[in-house]
This record gives sequence, structure tokens and C-alpha cells, in this order.
Amino acid sequence: MKLNILAFAVPLFVVFMLLEYYVARRRKMQLFDLHTSIANVSIGIMERLTDVLTAGTFYFVYDYLQKNFGIFDIKPGVAVWILLLLGTDFIWYWYHRLAHEMNVFWAVHVVHHQSEDFNYTVSARITLFQAIVRTGFWCVLPIIGFPAPMITVMLLIHGLYPFFVHTQVIGKLGILEYFLVTPSHHRVHHACNDQYLDKNYGDVLIIWDKLFGTFEKEDEKPVYGLTKQLHTYSFLWQHFHFLVELWLTVKQQKTFKDKFKVVFGSPNLIDPEVRGKAEIIFGIEEHHEPLQQRLSNYVVWQVIVMLVALFAFILFEHQFGYSAKFLFTSFTILTLINCGAIMEQKQWIFAVEFLRMLVVGSALWLFNADYHIVTFFIVTALLLLVLFYRTVEERYLSVVYTVKE
Repeated sequence: MKLNILAFAVPLFVVFMLLEYYVARRRKMQLFDLHTSIANVSIGIMERLTDVLTAGTFYFVYDYLQKNFGIFDIKPGVAVWILLLLGTDFIWYWYHRLAHEMNVFWAVHVVHHQSEDFNYTVSARITLFQAIVRTGFWCVLPIIGFPAPMITVMLLIHGLYPFFVHTQVIGKLGILEYFLVTPSHHRVHHACNDQYLDKNYGDVLIIWDKLFGTFEKEDEKPVYGLTKQLHTYSFLWQHFHFLVELWLTVKQQKTFKDKFKVVFGSPNLIDPEVRGKAEIIFGIEEHHEPLQQRLSNYVVWQVIVMLVALFAFILFEHQFGYSAKFLFTSFTILTLINCGAIMEQKQWIFAVEFLRMLVVGSALWLFNADYHIVTFFIVTALLLLVLFYRTVEERYLSVVYTVKE
């Protein structure tokens, strides 16, 4: 039986996160906020799932470009692997730098910087949109002539290293600080202190920052997050808030030239008042009331179940058909939206729960041999739910929250 080795990234992530939490507790360091960590892990679950579903496409793109447009026909060798590592890291530096300097790229990268905590859960804050943009930059490698298998292996290795630099429990690392990206260097990158903004873009090697003048060492205690904090756990809003802000800012511009300048210009060009307008349009507001313990437990258990399910799905992904993949992806998205909505204490979460039940019902119907019995129970349950939707919703919300009159 063929196993997907990428699945084991999930339990390894959990193990290192728990180790970091243990060390932080021993040192009495307050590094974890429960709901912030849940928001971080939720984004990571979605990224890992979509990465598995799209990995074959990315490989096809690299392979097609190398075979049809490759300048050289490069063969594996020790020197070539070293050259590929340097090339991959160099391209990452420029992708990462441009992702901070151009709104069109910042829109997909901003999610990684939203957390006001800084720990291993932050490393999970990557989106499919960012993966697509990065792939566009890395397409330079197959055009040069590096074969797709080499690129894929290198990207796996290159993508593993940054996980370990998202931590506060590791201090400065002596001589390694001169040429590697260390936790100290990356803490600077995630800080919103004025002196740390737009610094330390390197992924594995810090030499590019020193070469191109974007290096800053860690002196002042970092404050993490955005310069204007997001203050929301909403899974959807974390992904799309900047696109909305960018769109509203572009609409304010009178000439095409000014609109173009905003899209491809610096995030500093975004109107500071736009965030508030966007939040009003979409009903986003910071919720100050503490979440009840039973709801926190409900959310935590949903995330735990999704991590276990994700591990199993990735492990046996090659055995699932398109219908199963679609249903699992749909259930995952709805669950992550549900978790964020509960932490935001939104009244519309029952609609999400209803959709989750539809997905579960569809899975039961699709994968059960006795279609007649399953269909009868599903149709009956849905009919009762539709007829008494408001009653069930009110009862659900009375259990989940105290419904406001």
C-alpha cells in the first residue's frame, strides 16, 4: 500500500507545538492565546489540504516548462543541488520582499502576519493563494533547466526549515546568526515595531538581506502582528479583508494611472480609513465578551478532529475519488468557518452547521450500499429541519450563546 509521507507533517507539527508550549510554561512565558492559536491552526489545516490537492498541478507546471522551455538540460549532482538551494532561496527572498512592497502580492501574504502571537502555530498561516503566487516565481527554475523532480524535492526541504524559526523559546544562535535565518532574525520580520518593518526577508539564508540592505538584528523587544491589528478570528475575513480594502482604495482613485499605482504600489498607499469602512460593510466587529468554556472546548475538539481527519486524508488521499475529496474539502472549509464564527459569537453559525449536516448526509448517501434506507432518513431529517428551521435555530443558539433580544 502506497503511503503519502507528507501526511506525517501534521503530527510532527503538533508534537513541536506541544513541546514549545511545554518549554514556554516551564519558563513562564506567555506565548499562546487559545483562540489566536486556533485561528492560526485553522488556516494551516486549509493550506495543508489544498496543498495536497494542488501539488500535482504545480509539479505538472514545472515539468511542462522544463521540457518545453528549459534553457539547459540540467542533471542531478552534488554541485547542482547546492546551486538549486541557492537559486530557490534567492527567488524566495525576492518573492518575499515584493510580497511586502506590492499590494497585489501583500494581499495573499498578509495572512501570515496577522497573528499577534508568535509561536509555531504562526508557521501554519499560509494560504493557497500565496502558494500559487510563489509557484509563479519559482517557475524561473524549470525555465533555467532544473527538472521538476529536483525542484519538488528542494521545495519540500526548503519549506520545512522556516517552521523552526517561528518561535520565541530559542534565543540567538551564535555564529549561525551570520549566515542562516534564525528565530531571532524571523522575530524581527514578524514584528510591527517601526525599526523592524520590512526587514529580514530570507527563508533559509540571511545573506540576501545583508547583501541587499534589508537586514536588522533583534535588539528592541518585538511586538507582533500588523501595524493596524485585525482583531478578529473570522476564518474568511482573515483571508479576504485586504482584498476588500484594496478594492475600496482602488475605487477611490479617479484615473487609471492612480488605480494601477495602488494595485502595484506599497501597502502604505492604502487609505487607513478603508479598514473601518470594509468592516461596516461586512458586519465585522471585535467581540469583547469572553467565550464560555464549553464553547472553547467545542471549538478545540473540532480542530483536534480536523487535524486527525487531515492526517488520515493525506495519508490515503490517493485512494479517494473526486466526490470524496470534494465532500471532505467542503466539510473542512465549513468547519473552519464554524470555528471562527463561534469565537466571534456570530448568530449565523447555525446556517453553517446546517450546511455541514448536508455534507455529512451527502457522504452517507454516497458511500452507503443501502441507498433506500439512508435516503429515507436523510430526506426525513432535512424535511423536518426545513419545516422547523427557525425553532431549531433558536434552540441551537440558546445552547451555544445567550441569544440577544
